Amino acid sequence: MKFTDKLISRAKDNWNQPTASVAFLGDSVTQGCFEIYTDANNEIVPVFDQSAAYETDFARIMSILFPNAPITILNAGVSGSNAVHGLERLKRDILPMRPDLTVVCFALNDSANGMEGIPAYISALREIFQSLRQNQTDALFLTPNMMATEVDCGMEPGVIHDAAAACVNVQSTGVLDAYISAAKSLCRDLSVPVCDCYNIWKKLNQMGVNTNALLSNHINHPTREMNWLFAYELSRAILSL
Repeated sequence: MKFTDKLISRAKDNWNQPTASVAFLGDSVTQGCFEIYTDANNEIVPVFDQSAAYETDFARIMSILFPNAPITILNAGVSGSNAVHGLERLKRDILPMRPDLTVVCFALNDSANGMEGIPAYISALREIFQSLRQNQTDALFLTPNMMATEVDCGMEPGVIHDAAAACVNVQSTGVLDAYISAAKSLCRDLSVPVCDCYNIWKKLNQMGVNTNALLSNHINHPTREMNWLFAYELSRAILSL
């Protein structure tokens, strides 16, 4: 992988070798969104904390392992984004920067379109991966966290409650599972490596872990601590390629 090769080369020859770069294309989790609240217009507003986002934690891990090889991080996460929107943003946000590696993470918002939305989701992902390859940028697909499996009992009626109920339905009826399965199948077909954090969340849930408590907004944003799971698994996946 181009990113890993450049990272190792820079670590061996800090004076003459270029800096490795990695871009992250995704939604609110990638952007660094955590808790949510409603504003004066009753609109849902997220709390942004990019310092706790998983790509920031990933950069910290890389700095520990390769202290003399700084890397460039591009955060192209947008709250509310999905794969179709990500494809639209690709030429603006990613390709001009020519990153060595682009980590793509979509499914949470896409799954709100139900089972009938899977073809459009897969079509957009396919175009993203093919465009990255045509532009000599390696790609890796990161599967997201689970969403809530039940509405928090302390959540008052309103737009946040309604959003939570919709996500619970998507998670509990297997819709999100189907999106992840379809994306992983596409990645196998295109030889795109996958960092499967969703599978880890599912296993934790099956073991009896209260995964709802691992969501900072009690809906679909993992806590700051659980962003380290993405960072660690990404580090392990990228360095093993």
